[in-house]
Amino acid sequence: MASAEEILSVVEQSISADRFREQHWEGSFTDYIELASKNPRIARNAFQRIYDMIIFFGEERYKWMRDELVRYKFFADPFENGADAIFGLDRALMNLVDCFKSAAHQYGTERRILLLHGPVGSSKSTIARLLKKGLEYYSTLDEGALYSFVWKVPDESGKVVTHACPMHEEPLKLVPIDARKKVLAKLNADLEEGSQIRIDGALDPFCRKMFDDLLIQYDGDWRQVMNHIHVRRVILSEKDRIGIGTFQPKDEKNQDSTELTGDINYRKIAEYGSDSDPRAFNFDGELNIANRGLIEFIEVLKLDVAFLYDLLGASQEHVIKPKKFAQTHIDEVILGHTNEPEYKKLQSNELMEAFRDRTIRIDVPYNCRLDDEIAIYEKDFNKERIRGIHIAPHTIETAAMWAVLTRLEEPKKAGLTIVQKLKLYNGKSIPNFTEDSIRELRAEAPREGMQGISPRYIQDKLSNSLVSDQAIQERCINPFMVMNELESGLSHHSLITDEEQKARYRELLGSVREEYEDILKSEVQRAISADEDAIARLCSNYIENVRAYTQHEKVRNKYTGKDEEPDERLMRSIEEKIDIPESRKDDFRQEIMNYIGALSLDGKKFEFHTNARLHKALELKLFEDQRDTIKLKNVVSGVVDDETQAKIDVVKQRLIKYFGYNETSATDVLNYVASIFARGDTKTEEQRG
Repeated sequence: MASAEEILSVVEQSISADRFREQHWEGSFTDYIELASKNPRIARNAFQRIYDMIIFFGEERYKWMRDELVRYKFFADPFENGADAIFGLDRALMNLVDCFKSAAHQYGTERRILLLHGPVGSSKSTIARLLKKGLEYYSTLDEGALYSFVWKVPDESGKVVTHACPMHEEPLKLVPIDARKKVLAKLNADLEEGSQIRIDGALDPFCRKMFDDLLIQYDGDWRQVMNHIHVRRVILSEKDRIGIGTFQPKDEKNQDSTELTGDINYRKIAEYGSDSDPRAFNFDGELNIANRGLIEFIEVLKLDVAFLYDLLGASQEHVIKPKKFAQTHIDEVILGHTNEPEYKKLQSNELMEAFRDRTIRIDVPYNCRLDDEIAIYEKDFNKERIRGIHIAPHTIETAAMWAVLTRLEEPKKAGLTIVQKLKLYNGKSIPNFTEDSIRELRAEAPREGMQGISPRYIQDKLSNSLVSDQAIQERCINPFMVMNELESGLSHHSLITDEEQKARYRELLGSVREEYEDILKSEVQRAISADEDAIARLCSNYIENVRAYTQHEKVRNKYTGKDEEPDERLMRSIEEKIDIPESRKDDFRQEIMNYIGALSLDGKKFEFHTNARLHKALELKLFEDQRDTIKLKNVVSGVVDDETQAKIDVVKQRLIKYFGYNETSATDVLNYVASIFARGDTKTEEQRG
């Protein structure tokens, strides 16, 4: 058992006093100017800082369907080991980052509200949460350092009192506007376009009051005023309400614009004699405290109209209007998110034309790629997090498959099923379909991903399956349990009221079941034919006959010792498994011999697994030969002799070893596939394809 000292030692190892001092740097205004002259980037505005933050974590460029895409590592959540990682939304995230980049270069998007728009559960809130979490972390690094200041002035008794800048403003704002342009020119001399420092606007009302009073006291001597300035490093924090704000609409009757722009401090009116004295005002509205960083508006379009008017000036002119004060400059990213019904109401409201004009909509759809959807659920439902209950192979895959199918539109191309469309989107090749075909499919269905089943619904049903009596009893869940949960939940799904839509979703579940059956049959088939010695013997026999056939020779029968014609039945029984027609058998056999010859020239030996197509054909042939000897159909009746049971146990162990099943799920799979064979349904995935 760990001692108290050991625990305290662990805590001490995670805390660096030197790092703490760096993050809490303090100095004079002159000290700060020295810092800024060496590294002007500390004075970046909010858009520049957020863009630099995203780029800081790196990126990966890749091509998909001939499109050049970028995967920003920032959105994999490097701060909490992927807890809020986003999968499959690279296009949407590229659009968002492009907006930040454009704003950093001051191309116009810095004067817009960024509106994340998409269906419920499409990661809009997660994107906002990541940006806020990232800003907090980035501000603790040297690369993301930023600073503000406090006023140190004596009170009536002569005691020095500290007053922090209520909006955590950039210290360079203390440079008078007349001199600011020349100061910035010196700081920007060596900076590239887009990273140059821009300091806009005047100080907030409180700091302007302090500045003016001291300037009068010192008869216009600005340097004397700066002696009262103490610069501090700022660590952005949503909890401490420093540089990160969040606003959520409430009941319209209780909404008050002072929540955004601050309110009068009535207790201080008596002290300062007027409610228009900035010292008697709390500059603690969400737009005030988010200065230098980001403010998130949750369900922004549900805001009262008066609030939306506040956002017009905040976005376009970067100013807010606190009660009884002049317009006050702000430097922050305004990020809102909303769902489609609310956005449609905005579009139909002519009175909101000005708001629409100041908004950049960024669509955040659901995933339409199966692998990305699977990654969402595997983040929460994996062996590390789910202990004591085995999740059978393909359980998450089938749930994800159904979720993606509900988001896709039926293909218009003849001969293409929606399941095949899903596979094409996921990078699987299907005969007669090229990358151009996939681009056409995407072009004809531009709204794919903007409707369908939310990942939250899938997560809820996976959770229900894990706590069900059957799961607790068997310590295992399988795809059929989850699919039953998915189907039963449709009858009381709060967002699906259209019976036709429910019927379509149930049909899609039927398609998923069929696909899963094919997967099961394929895996059992591969487990049965996983005897490498048997495959090697079959391969050797096939190659010997092919060599003789292509060389127009005979084959020595090892039992009779007589020379015989090559075994045509054997060769065709293997070749037919991979759809080699009679008209192409000679070409295929010659290809195999050429392949073996090429390997030999390179000093390599031909083995059955070196040629994928032949390996597949050999497995299928061996399965066909061994299926009857294992008598899998007898499993259903329960009448299995010892010899057959031993063979079945071998297959079961292969399912466990090679495919990830446990004892329970492997037994269930064998029983289910046996029931299919008992019904006479011997169609394999390859025959279906």
